[in-house]
Amino acid sequence: MIRSLQDLEQIRNNRRPDIELRISREEQNGQKHVLVCTGTGCVSSASHGILEELQKEIRSAGINKKVKVFKTGCFGFCKLGPIVMVHPGDYFYCLVEKKDVRELVREHLKNNRVVERLLYRDEVAGGPVQRRSEIHFFQAQNRVALRNCGLINPEDIHEFIAADGYFALAEVLLHRKPGEVIDLVLHSGLRGRGGGGFPVGKKWAVAAESPGDEKYVVCNADEGDPGAFMDRSILEGDPHSVLEAMTIAGYCIGARQGYIYVRAEYPIAVERLEIAIQEARKLGLLGDNILGTGFRFDIDLRLGAGAFVCGEETALLRSAVGQRGEPRPRPPYPAQCGLYEKPTLLNNVETFANIPVIIRYGSRWYATMGTEKSRGTKVFSLAGKINNTGLIEVPMGTTLRTVVFDIGGGVPLGREFKAVQTGGPSGGCLPAAHLDTPIEYESLKEKGSMMGSGGLIVMDETDCMVDIAKFYLEFSQDESCGQCTPCRVGTKRMLEILERITEGKGEMEDLDTLEELGAEIRDASLCGLGVAAPNPVLSTMHYFRDEYEAHIRDKKCPAGVCRALLDYSIDEEKCISCGICSKACSVGAIIGEQKGRPYFIDRQLCLKCGACIARCPKDAIFTG
Repeated sequence: MIRSLQDLEQIRNNRRPDIELRISREEQNGQKHVLVCTGTGCVSSASHGILEELQKEIRSAGINKKVKVFKTGCFGFCKLGPIVMVHPGDYFYCLVEKKDVRELVREHLKNNRVVERLLYRDEVAGGPVQRRSEIHFFQAQNRVALRNCGLINPEDIHEFIAADGYFALAEVLLHRKPGEVIDLVLHSGLRGRGGGGFPVGKKWAVAAESPGDEKYVVCNADEGDPGAFMDRSILEGDPHSVLEAMTIAGYCIGARQGYIYVRAEYPIAVERLEIAIQEARKLGLLGDNILGTGFRFDIDLRLGAGAFVCGEETALLRSAVGQRGEPRPRPPYPAQCGLYEKPTLLNNVETFANIPVIIRYGSRWYATMGTEKSRGTKVFSLAGKINNTGLIEVPMGTTLRTVVFDIGGGVPLGREFKAVQTGGPSGGCLPAAHLDTPIEYESLKEKGSMMGSGGLIVMDETDCMVDIAKFYLEFSQDESCGQCTPCRVGTKRMLEILERITEGKGEMEDLDTLEELGAEIRDASLCGLGVAAPNPVLSTMHYFRDEYEAHIRDKKCPAGVCRALLDYSIDEEKCISCGICSKACSVGAIIGEQKGRPYFIDRQLCLKCGACIARCPKDAIFTG
């Protein structure tokens, strides 16, 4: 039980050597730590089996007193999972399989010989890179919210304390008044990382000033954007950072209870949050009389069923108490009237993860990162047509070009970059001409997109922007709660028009109708989901209007994606009459004789399924 700052310091001092060993490059009495990624990405690639095999082989090699194996959260380089790191030395092994474990143990862990074939290979440098700190993907980042992910065991509170965890809480409870802490957060320039970008200090001040003896702190962990996994990775890799920040927030606004609203679809995050809450209660860092100060605060979980609209704060709060997840008009804002109609402070996971470091290092330190209007760093999940898929954290103001081509490694297979979608289904698609746009709230909004929670999806020349817009609008329309007419009906009408266009049935007047509907939905919808739903359509129409016109006027899909607009043909000069395509066709639309004349496709029968293209050994089948 931790009853004082001295108790906290004693735990840190006892476990600090473990953390120091992991950031050292020098051998320390032969001790080694092996960290195995057990974030969702690596777990899906069987990293748990690797961890168990490591423990078995280490015992078999007789080195279990010198080598310890730990599970950890996401390192960020998801493309290379499963990832295993060996400390000291920062050795970075990637794409590790269970069959590689014996060699890794016998060579590196027992005899200090690096297993070169498992190291990351830098295509630019043309060879293996031993240390994570020497890999450009990590060098180009500034990890603040992700500071402990990949460094500590997320299921051991002592490791979090050894990495200076809960010392920000001690500083606040023992030496700061609530108003001082709120001013510190305000002066740091931290803005909400959930998408809206509202100044965090102002929100805290409103909640603190709202009258009432009963208040709540809520963490929004309902991460619903397709391709986004920032909050999930923080919860899986560093859950105590969120608990510590929420407790600080409770002290500042006068709350005694907090809730984390997390998706039930995140089983690893849920399990680690449950473990973290139990550990914090056991040590007295949640509950009554925290650190002997008389302050009481506790945290419980509320599981969401995966409705995208519950990412909107008023819908989330309704869902958290068992009601239908529907937004309500604002004002009053949740900071004035929220959970159980009491003042409620609500921030998302990444926002809370920044709070302890701001307390520890100060608002001036934090404000040195980022831009004048967008301070600090931002976590992004890189997905889509990009070489280095994964999780990154960069200072605000970093350009899209740097993220996509420098850190992200550009577009694979030598294809041309076409667009980047920022802000998830509520964001916009920006073309190559805007790659030098700095990533900050105002700059992205000016270009027709938005920051959102941090999903970033890259598209190449094989993507049809009309089809992309249809995909995102279909998602928003499907996830609409249906409460307000502009969102419920308006998005459906827009989707119907896009479907006609991709089927070759569109008219030029449809483009004007889309713009008019988009403006009306944006102006009249009740919540942020409806307001932002037209963004993918409006941004793609603005930057890729020629593709819309080609679908309508020429009845062609330039990217060759929209099936109804494709015609499959066989190049007679390339065809070798092997008959493979004919065998692949389920409806008998490909006609010819083996070793005879070239085959041809009956377009009346063709389903345009693409099975023939996938099977043709000579790339003789094409679309046009």
